[in-house]
Amino acid sequence: MKEIFSGRLWGAFALLLIALLLAAGCHAPIGSGPQRGTGSYTVTDAAGTEVKIPHKPHRIVTLSMSTDEIVLGLVPPGDMVACNTLLDDPVSSNVTALAAQIEKKITNPSAEEIAALEPDLVIVPDWGDLSRVDALRDLGIPVVVCEAGRDLPSIESSIRRIAAAVGEPQRGDDLIHQMHTKLEEIHAKVEEIPPWERKSVVLISLMKTYGGKNSSFDAACQLAGVTNGRAAAGIEDGQAMSKEQLVAIDPDFLFLPTYRNHGKYDVDAFRKEYLGDPALQTMKAIQNGALREPFEGYLYNCSQDFVFGVQEIDYAVYGDAFAQPRDEHLTAVP
Repeated sequence: MKEIFSGRLWGAFALLLIALLLAAGCHAPIGSGPQRGTGSYTVTDAAGTEVKIPHKPHRIVTLSMSTDEIVLGLVPPGDMVACNTLLDDPVSSNVTALAAQIEKKITNPSAEEIAALEPDLVIVPDWGDLSRVDALRDLGIPVVVCEAGRDLPSIESSIRRIAAAVGEPQRGDDLIHQMHTKLEEIHAKVEEIPPWERKSVVLISLMKTYGGKNSSFDAACQLAGVTNGRAAAGIEDGQAMSKEQLVAIDPDFLFLPTYRNHGKYDVDAFRKEYLGDPALQTMKAIQNGALREPFEGYLYNCSQDFVFGVQEIDYAVYGDAFAQPRDEHLTAVP
């Protein structure tokens, strides 16, 4: 069940992947706006719609944590009129200091609630509720739909599209360059780990169908040199993993959830469904106490800070050589 790259093969794969990523997103124009122009410009969103933006926006609203985080790497927090309510939660966010500078916090707002904020740009991920898009556009509000961040290429594409939308395309390129630099640093450390010491892991998520093959977690595991047990077992993202499958996978490590929603959610009760189940006690991760609580502000991150999620996986599995603070954030804002 366990799949491990040899050191040489992993190195060649990772270097080739990073090289390919440098070219990602360059095949089709996304926007026509000058970096600091004050006039109107046009951005083509992920749905293929050409969105006219009349001026560089300074009242931005986005409808996911990751898009909030991307914007906060491109413009100062004063250019955002609202952000996700979890962005100031230290259990779930790595940008709490920036979020504290944004007065309004939102969770799945209606089109009417968004319009009441008087935004001059709304950014919507394509996995969210798109029924609000036309309603907002009918009110004359520019809305840009961006792609979901499932892996590095899609995250980079989203960064470029959002950077074009906020009128800062060069800052978007800067963020992507910073991502590559960080990945090269992580890769150099992973290369020092012998193939026979590489480990496997299963993520126990509150989103029970998340974490399989083709998820952002799976992409991060590949870059971290760690085997994602769900993917190795053929479980696709969006498919639930049974406890019988978990026992059969028998990973070296279990990643446990820590989400508490500002203390409103009892995550301990959820964890007991697994840790208190007699059928799981034969697993080596439980027997060896190899239970980890990676920082979710990185682990579920699909912004430019996805790279810190890669490092967080390595820290949880391989130890202090990959330690990092919980407020790391890539930014191109001077």
